[in-house]
Amino acid sequence: MKVHAILTGTVAIRPNQLQGKGVGLARLVNTLVDRRWTEPLPIYAWVLEHPEGIILIDTGESAQVTSPGYFPAWNPFFKNAIFHVQPEQEVGAQLHALGIHPNDVRRVILTHLHFDHVGGLNHFPHSEILVVRQAYQQAAGFMGPALGFLPQHWPSWFAPRLIDLAPQPFGGFPSSFKVTTAGDVMIVPTPGHTDFHVSVVLQDLDVCYFFAGDASYSERLMKQQKIDGLALNGKEAEKTLKRIRDFTPSTACVYLPTHDPESANRLATKTVVAFDSRNVG
Repeated sequence: MKVHAILTGTVAIRPNQLQGKGVGLARLVNTLVDRRWTEPLPIYAWVLEHPEGIILIDTGESAQVTSPGYFPAWNPFFKNAIFHVQPEQEVGAQLHALGIHPNDVRRVILTHLHFDHVGGLNHFPHSEILVVRQAYQQAAGFMGPALGFLPQHWPSWFAPRLIDLAPQPFGGFPSSFKVTTAGDVMIVPTPGHTDFHVSVVLQDLDVCYFFAGDASYSERLMKQQKIDGLALNGKEAEKTLKRIRDFTPSTACVYLPTHDPESANRLATKTVVAFDSRNVG
C-alpha cells in the first residue's frame, strides 16, 4: 500500500503553543502573550492508496489563508500564526501531481476541524467526509470561532458523515471506529489539542502508521509527554499522550504528526517509534 505525505504550505507559531507552559488556562494565556516565533512548520495531509479506495487524512491549508479579512480580528488566537501557502501547494493540485484526481478520493478523514486541517475541503465535493459528531457540533456551534474554528469558510455543500466512536477498545484506546471493511484503518480518540480530536491508525503488512493530527506537534514532544499550549483540558491531553506512548512502540508504528518537520522523512524511511531512557518517564 502506498502512503504519501502532501506538504500544503507552512505555518510559524508561538513556541509556547508548540510546547505548553503553565497549567490550565495559564497555558493558553502564555501562548497568546508569547512574542517569539518558531521556524516555519509543515502542514501535511496524508494520502493512502488503499485497496478499498483512496483515503485522505486531513486536507491541509488553502492559499486563501493569507487573504485580508480571512481571520476574525476580534480573536487574538488568529494573530499567532504566519502562513505561507501557494495555490500550487493546495492538496488538489498536489494530488494531480501524483496522478490522482480529487474526485477519485473515496474518503476524507478529518482529525479535527481547525482551519489548517480543513482548508482544502473545497477540492472534495464528491468524497465521503468523516467527522466525529461531537467535533462537528462544537465547531459549527456558536462558540466555534472562539475555539479556533472557522465554519464560515467551509464549502456550502459541506455535509460530512458524522460518526460516533464505538465503545470497542483498540490498542489501549478506549473506543474506535473501523473505516475499512478490512479493519486496517481505524480512528481512535486523542483528545487534548481539541476536545474531540482523533487520530488515524493504518496497519500495513510490515509496519503501522499513526497519523496523529495535532495530538502532539512532533514525535519528540510525544515522547517527552509535553502537551501543547492550546490544550485546555490538560488531564485529557496527558492521557492521550500516554496512550500514544504506550501504543506506538508496542506495534512498530511510524508516528506522523501534521506539523513535525521530520514526519515525511520518517514516512519515507519507515522509521518506527523507539524510546530510550531520556524520553521515558
